[in-house]
Order: sequence, then C-alpha cells, then structure tokens
Amino acid sequence: MAVQQNKKSRSRKGMRRSHDRIAVPSVIVCTCGSYTLPHRICPTCGKYHQVSYTKPKAESTNV
Repeated sequence: MAVQQNKKSRSRKGMRRSHDRIAVPSVIVCTCGSYTLPHRICPTCGKYHQVSYTKPKAESTNV
C-alpha cells in the first residue's frame, strides 16, 4: 500500500481539487421572461432567436 511521504498543504490540496466542483449550467432569459438553456428552443413560448418553431405549451384550463 502506498504511504504518503510528506504532508500536503491546504493550498496544494485545494489546487488539486479545484476542478472537482459541480458545473453550474448556464441559463439565459428568453424574450417571454422564462429561464432556458442557451442555444435551445424555449419550452414556454417555443421560440429560438425570436423565430417560432413550436407551438407553446397549452395552459391548463381546469377550474
């Protein structure tokens, strides 16, 4: 079994672990005001670069 020869400092440990974080997805605000992922059709209004590609989701009219 490998045995550590010298203690690693907090700084060196932090530098090694600097890439271990969880990536936060980037989010943009659509023209309709909802948050969506970049380079994707908005799930709320169905637009991408102000061009409509799909019909927007139907509002539930259950009363």
